[in-house]
This record gives sequence, C-alpha cells and structure tokens, in this order.
Amino acid sequence: MTHPLNRRSFLKLGLLAAALPLPAFASQGLVLPERRLSFNNLHTGETLDRPYWIEGNYVAETLAEINRVLRDHRTDQVAAIDTGLLDLLHRVNAMLGTSQPFQVISGYRSPASNQMLASHSGGVAKGGLHMQGKAIDIRIPGIQLADLRRVG
Repeated sequence: MTHPLNRRSFLKLGLLAAALPLPAFASQGLVLPERRLSFNNLHTGETLDRPYWIEGNYVAETLAEINRVLRDHRTDQVAAIDTGLLDLLHRVNAMLGTSQPFQVISGYRSPASNQMLASHSGGVAKGGLHMQGKAIDIRIPGIQLADLRRVG
C-alpha cells in the first residue's frame, strides 16, 4: 500500500536529494533539453503531462497550467507553485527512474483551507509551505513510500 508523502518527509527528501550525487547524465556534463512533469489531481481528476522547462527556460504557459492543476481544490484558488519544488519533483522522478504521474493529494492551499485543516488536525502548520506553493503531498503509482525515502 502506498502512503502520501507528508510535508516533513518531502522536505527531508528534498534536502537529502540536494546532497546526493547528480544522476549520471548530469555528472557527465550533459544537459537535458527539457524537464517534464506529469500530474494527476486525485480531487479534480485533472491530468497534465508537459515539459515545464525547455533549453534552460521555464515555460510560462506550462507553469500556469501546473498552477491550475495544483490549485486549492476546496476554494478553486490558484497560486504560483515554486519552480524549485517542480525541479525537486523532476529530480525525484529521475532518481527513481519512473515516468509515472505524481498523484496529487494536496498542492497549493489557500489560507482558508489551511486554517480549516489545521483546526481538524494537529499535523497542519498554521503558516505552512502549502500556502506558499512550496509543498505538495503526493503518491507515485508503483513506488512505495519506503522507496521514496531511500531516494532521499
């Protein structure tokens, strides 16, 4: 059974991933022409599979689409998702060797949604990174949580 990657685990994963050696293509000086991400929002049913970075530049149209797919599904509010988070997700896919879409449990959260969730759970930060577009709760089909942690 796969479990959602919680915020703390994902942040640890990011910090550890940044400290790991780069994948072989990067350590050999090769630069990929594009970075692609795939999402499946479990609450809205929306999917997206597009390159968000091409030849050294972020693609504004794709970033806007990502922002829409990762919006607060409770309030329909859209906010900018941090490109550092997208790059981290791309590295996670590369390290795991998967092209499976990220199943999105929670992306951006509006202050109203975050406050509502915090009032029902002790695990929700009042000034959480979700409200800044810097956190995401995900699953990856076929990848166990333990394997995600090992990547980090």
